[in-house]
Amino acid sequence: MGQTTISRSIGTSGVGLHTGVQVELRLRPAPANTGYIFVRTDLDDFEIPASVEYVSHCSYATTLMRRGVVLSTCEHLLSALRGSGVDNCFIDLDNIEIPILDGSSEDWVDLIQRAGIRRLASPRRTLKVLRKVELDEGGRRMSIEPSERFEIECVIDFPHPYIKRQAFHFVMDNGSFGKQIASARTFGFTHEIEMLRKANLARGGSLENAIVLTPDGMLNETPLRFDDEFVRHKILDIIGDVALLGMPVQGKITAEKSGHAVHAALMSKLLKTEDAWEIVSEPLP
Repeated sequence: MGQTTISRSIGTSGVGLHTGVQVELRLRPAPANTGYIFVRTDLDDFEIPASVEYVSHCSYATTLMRRGVVLSTCEHLLSALRGSGVDNCFIDLDNIEIPILDGSSEDWVDLIQRAGIRRLASPRRTLKVLRKVELDEGGRRMSIEPSERFEIECVIDFPHPYIKRQAFHFVMDNGSFGKQIASARTFGFTHEIEMLRKANLARGGSLENAIVLTPDGMLNETPLRFDDEFVRHKILDIIGDVALLGMPVQGKITAEKSGHAVHAALMSKLLKTEDAWEIVSEPLP
C-alpha cells in the first residue's frame, strides 16, 4: 500500500475550544513524505509540522510551537487524518487554534471523506515497535510494545456515576476508527469550568461541542453517543497525539488514566530509545 493524501482541497470554519476565536481552516493535498503540516495563513504561511519535536504544552489540549508561533488543540483533527488513512496533508488556518466543531473527530472524518483520498506513488513508511517502552507518572501509566497491528488498550477511572471505570480495546483496521471512535466527544466537569475560564481557557466551549458533567449527571440534553463514550474519546486523543510521530505505528499502546502530557512523554521516550523501533517501508503493489 502506498502513501496517501486527500484528492482535493476542502475547507470549514468554527470556533476554538479554549480561545473562543473564529477560525477558517482548509485541508490541501500534499506530496509523499510531507506528513501533516499546519500553515498559519495569518502569519505569512508560517509552517508548523505536526511533530513530537514541536510539542509545547499539554494541559487541556495538545499545543505545538515553532519559533514562538503557536498552534493549539490539534489532536482531534490529527486523529481523524490518521484514522482515515491519510498520510500527507497541508492544514491551512488563519488563527491560533484548530476549530473544535462538535468536540469529536466525526465532522473532520466527514470532511476528509468529501475531499476523497488519493494514493501516491511512494511506499508507506511505518514506525514498527521492537521492544516495550513504558512510563508511570504518579499512577498515570502508559506503554507501547510490539504488535502485528496498531491497537490501543485504554482504561479510565473517574468518581462520577456516568463514567466510573471504563475500558476499551481498539484495533485500527479498515473503517474501525469511523465506527468506534470518531464520534466520541470531549468532556469536562462543571467544577473545572470556572477554573478554566479564569485561566483564559474553554472560552469557546458549549454544550454543542463538549459533554459537560455535573456532580451527579450532565448538562447536555442530547444522550451519550456510546455508553462508554468517555474512554472512546481518550482513545481518540491518544491516536491524535501518536500521529505526532509522523507516520503510522505498528505496536500496542496500553494506557491507564493517561492524558496529553503522558502521551507526549511516551512518544518522546520512544523516539529517544533508538533500539526500541525501526522504520519499515511497505513495498508498492
